[in-house]
Amino acid sequence: MERKVASGTATVEAEADGTFVLRVDGSLQSQVDLADPTHLGFEYVRRIGDVLDLIAPRRQPISAVHVGGAGLTLARYVAVTRPRSRQIVLEPDEDLTEFVRETLPLPKRSGIKVRGVTGREGITGLYDDSADVVIVDAFVREAVPANLVTAEFVAQCARILRPSGALVFNLIDGTAGLGFVRRVAATLRAGLGDGLVLAERKVLRGKGFGNVVLVGSRTPVAEPAGSRAQPPYEVLPLAELAGKAVPLTDAEGFASPAAPAGTFGR
Repeated sequence: MERKVASGTATVEAEADGTFVLRVDGSLQSQVDLADPTHLGFEYVRRIGDVLDLIAPRRQPISAVHVGGAGLTLARYVAVTRPRSRQIVLEPDEDLTEFVRETLPLPKRSGIKVRGVTGREGITGLYDDSADVVIVDAFVREAVPANLVTAEFVAQCARILRPSGALVFNLIDGTAGLGFVRRVAATLRAGLGDGLVLAERKVLRGKGFGNVVLVGSRTPVAEPAGSRAQPPYEVLPLAELAGKAVPLTDAEGFASPAAPAGTFGR
């Protein structure tokens, strides 16, 4: 199925394994398994799922905020593994959300509420100490919006997180020296404390663009079970990636690196 949405042309196609893939202008956005929402096909999504499993035991409800919605894969995962969880998804493309709801319906009483606002606007409207986890997985044409990785944004996320809560970023980089993700790592450390990096090996070695997952929290972050099970990923302390990098701020007017065309299409 195909539809014009605010962010481009959205399509949903069935895969041979029974899952469905959402693309916008040909770029992969989400993989959804309606029959088994615990099946997380994309490696970086599986790694974030591992982090979620550290935050609370299965069946224990949590409060989750998702910045970026697309196919709502991780929100579906939480709804199934932790019924009665309270989840808010901040997705400004309301046409895309409507298309996803029609083609990839949410289960009844999922507890998933989608708000048609940007991540920055939506976070500022949430209550203090109201979330166990904030997951930032938002892209515009394969680049991360700059105002979602600054010290000011991290401060807003820290405000709404409970004392043991975690802030998780899915980023992409592949530039020489990994300047972007290093500075986001420094920003996260400054705003919340130390944490972990779960990154594709090829990215860390400067051999191509790919996903980098950062996790920050005021409390120590354990290494997720199974995080080293997939050879493409490595785990290291947030401090090691940050090094001597300086936190990002709103005043800089920087641009996050965009992956070369086709990097996330297939």
